Amino acid sequence: MMVRTIITTIGLGLGLTLYSASAHAEWTVNLTPGVTDVSRSVFDLHMTIFWICVAIALVVFGVMFWSIFHHRKSRGAQAHNFHENTLVEVIWTIIPLLILVGMAVPATATLVKMYDPSEAELDVQITGYQWKWRYDYLDHDLNFFSNLSTPREQISNEAEKQEHYLLEVDRHLVLPVGTKIRFLLTSNDVIHSWWVPALAVKKDAIPGFINEAWTIIDEPGIYRGQCAELCGKDHGFMPVVIEAVSQDDFKQWLVDAQAEKQSQAAAAERTWTLDELMQQGEQVYLRACAACHLPTGEGVPGAFPALKGSPVATGDVAGHIDIVLNGKSGTAMQAFRDQLSATELAAVITYERNAWGNSLGEAVSPAQIMRLLEPSTGEAEQ
Repeated sequence: MMVRTIITTIGLGLGLTLYSASAHAEWTVNLTPGVTDVSRSVFDLHMTIFWICVAIALVVFGVMFWSIFHHRKSRGAQAHNFHENTLVEVIWTIIPLLILVGMAVPATATLVKMYDPSEAELDVQITGYQWKWRYDYLDHDLNFFSNLSTPREQISNEAEKQEHYLLEVDRHLVLPVGTKIRFLLTSNDVIHSWWVPALAVKKDAIPGFINEAWTIIDEPGIYRGQCAELCGKDHGFMPVVIEAVSQDDFKQWLVDAQAEKQSQAAAAERTWTLDELMQQGEQVYLRACAACHLPTGEGVPGAFPALKGSPVATGDVAGHIDIVLNGKSGTAMQAFRDQLSATELAAVITYERNAWGNSLGEAVSPAQIMRLLEPSTGEAEQ
């Protein structure tokens, strides 16, 4: 009876394993083939090893259960002594060796392919920050930060969560299809890990080091990923979103991005009203500062200081500007001079000095920030 139950269980397990591909997709229990040649090679390797393991399990458990049944005590079976049997020792050494060699050959071929970023047509540097990504198109003098865009109301359960909850950003990494792209990964603070399953790319971003990866995307579309390294309290709030487009669309996107960059530089030279700065400053604050200081400006006691009623936000404006631009050594306060444009810096500082009842009634102009940025970095880039 027990043997019949075991056989039935094995049969059921195999039946579930061999179920249709559509069922696997619905269960989402398997890897995805992805949209690159490497990702499909990884998937094929995974399935090859999986079926080898299935075959091993069938043979081993089949022999074991047959032995248990055929040599059971009720049949008067007597145990045999195989101690120091040379033939048995050779067999159970050679067979696993052959299996491992058979698995190593396709695995090595896949790894060699994965670690060959030569002859890339486009270089993108990816830098991890707590908690966002910076993308630099090294061949096109273009860079920007990609921040989580999920509304805070959804995170705090005050609004219904949308389809791409915690997986949407304000700016996508736009890449052309059919182009070999090399990724250069590093970090500005702690160890992060840039992971996009559809591309079969997962690389650590380590401060002081440059790691390489590459891809050739075959199909246009939106592909999502996340930081796969526990990098701090908002580790789950730094997703990756790649927008793969045709090569012609990518060229047009580059033109539009450069025009936007010039427009932002021109915007820093015009005169902004207090209301305009407050409106934009709130958006910048929620995107770049609220994770630590909270949307209410009240901070987290013992970890992140409050800005509401803070001597920094209500005191000398020069000191406030300095700490936002250059950060504060020995704390989690980052330097934002290279993360935000002059207009964004002026807006967020103005917002912090006039929100939550601070109400100083003064505005910091983008031109004022520009003068402070020029000696060391020139024009601040978005």
